[in-house]
Amino acid sequence: MADERLRDELRRFVAEREWAQFHSPENLAKSIAIEAAELLECYQWSSDADAGRVRDELADVLTYCHLLADRLGLEPTEIVREKLKVTRRKYPVEQARGSSVKYDRL
Repeated sequence: MADERLRDELRRFVAEREWAQFHSPENLAKSIAIEAAELLECYQWSSDADAGRVRDELADVLTYCHLLADRLGLEPTEIVREKLKVTRRKYPVEQARGSSVKYDRL
C-alpha cells in the first residue's frame, strides 16, 4: 500500500513537470549511478559525513530506483524480496555469519 502511494506520488510529480520524456531506462540507470556517486562523495574524506546531506543523496538514489522500477513495470518490494531469496541460498547463515567472504569462497 505504501509502495503504491509513493509510486503514485512520484508519477504525479513527474507528470506535472512533463519529465517522463526524459526517463528512459538508460537515463534513469545513469541517474542512479550519478546520485550514488554523490552519496559516496559524502564519505570521500571522512567517515563522519553530514547526516542531512547523506539523507538527501540517499533519497535521490531511492527516487531514481523507484522511477526505474516503475518504468520497467516492476514492484520494488517484490524484486527485493525475490533477490533476497536468491541471496539467502548463496549465503547460508551457518557459513556466512560474521564473514564478508564472497559466496563462492564460503
